[in-house]
Amino acid sequence: MSGQGGPGRQFLGRLVRERGAITALVVLTLLAAACLVGPALTGHAPDRFYPDLRQLPAGLTPQPDAAHLTPALNRIAFRMRARVVAADRVGDNLRLVLAADQPIDRRSLVYLPRSDLFGPAVVAANEDDGRRLTLEVAVKRLRFLLGTDIHGRDLLTRSLVAGRISLAVGLTATAVALLIGVTYGAVAGFAGGAVDAAMMRVVDALYALPFVFFVIKLLVFFRASLVLMLLAIAAVEWLDMARIVRAQTLSLRERDFVRAARALGLPAAGIIRRHVVPNTLGPVAVAATLLVPRVILLESFLSFLGLGVQEPETSWGVLIAEGARAIEAAPHMLAAPATFLIATLVCLNLLGDGLTDALDPRAG
Repeated sequence: MSGQGGPGRQFLGRLVRERGAITALVVLTLLAAACLVGPALTGHAPDRFYPDLRQLPAGLTPQPDAAHLTPALNRIAFRMRARVVAADRVGDNLRLVLAADQPIDRRSLVYLPRSDLFGPAVVAANEDDGRRLTLEVAVKRLRFLLGTDIHGRDLLTRSLVAGRISLAVGLTATAVALLIGVTYGAVAGFAGGAVDAAMMRVVDALYALPFVFFVIKLLVFFRASLVLMLLAIAAVEWLDMARIVRAQTLSLRERDFVRAARALGLPAAGIIRRHVVPNTLGPVAVAATLLVPRVILLESFLSFLGLGVQEPETSWGVLIAEGARAIEAAPHMLAAPATFLIATLVCLNLLGDGLTDALDPRAG
């Protein structure tokens, strides 16, 4: 007797030896975890604007630095109807002197903490009947690891939030496509004969349609939304799955366990559900890992055209479109979301290749 264990254990053993697939799975898990909890840890809200820190390049330098401190103070002073006379920074503290033609309304000092660059201001000296104020202000230390976009929003936070949408679209649309494709293919393959021929001619006819243009037309005629895009993508991505499951079912229906189920009087629906579909899960799992990146790429393409995810929501495709428009002035805006997207697609393809090899009994 062989001591290698059952087919499931042998599959897991072969999968563990696929280092590329295991590495890809670990990276995907880390990416998903980062997208899920990361935005709460970056210190920036995804919709928080920093008008004085627009298009910052990626880096570890705390902001506001010397180059951005003076413009920020001048903008705030203008709103206070004052002007900056002196600004001496020592570490995280700033001694700020403001002057104006009229007494400075102290209520306007609230503009400093509202900018999210400074803390509350403390009046250290009041001269010329309030027309000259000396303030002690704390300067915050903000870090933007991947820089900021054209509106001054943290690009790391937005990329992680966008990853939630892109991954959710990929997984949800794939799940719907699997449900339709597996059901359709299993019924067609098990029925055989004229029913199978008619059902597969429908698939062939749908294959002849230009699917990308079909999705674009659908999103043009109806109001673009995340739900509509999910339904549109799922409606065109189940065809390959139906063919894969049908081919598997055609071979499975002649197996002894299916004949035994028929002899016992089980209905066709029960045989398909209990015997046919479970035995197609191996190829289906491999196809699903390759379908997810294709769906994510299609979503990114539609969002790039402005037909996918709409503001205030965002996705990697939306961020890539914004980065492409600002590539000359701020190439980091394109590099950041593109890196997340490419890493996800590569890992999913590596995982699919690893599953394919692990499901091959000849792999040892």
